[in-house]
Amino acid sequence: MFVGALELDVLLGDVHSLKQKRSVVKPVVAELRRKFEVSVAEAGHLDLHRRALIGVAVVAADAEHVRDVLVACERLVAGRPELELLSARHRLVGPEDE
Repeated sequence: MFVGALELDVLLGDVHSLKQKRSVVKPVVAELRRKFEVSVAEAGHLDLHRRALIGVAVVAADAEHVRDVLVACERLVAGRPELELLSARHRLVGPEDE
């Protein structure tokens, strides 16, 4: 079993309140969940209205599949015009990491 985690630090465009932030981040989270069947949540920068930290997790039997899914998730977020991807951090844990 392999577990992958992805942290996406994003800067939001023309957002002036936490309510507007939610209206931008929520659809991105929902699309990642629907398209890639991953666990995903806004996991940081909760009190900042122009920044968000989106966390993605995936579990699979194959390490390459985990990597492919995380890269696809990163690409989707990077391609959103209303977001600027500041950084992406990938982690992979497998049976040899005990």
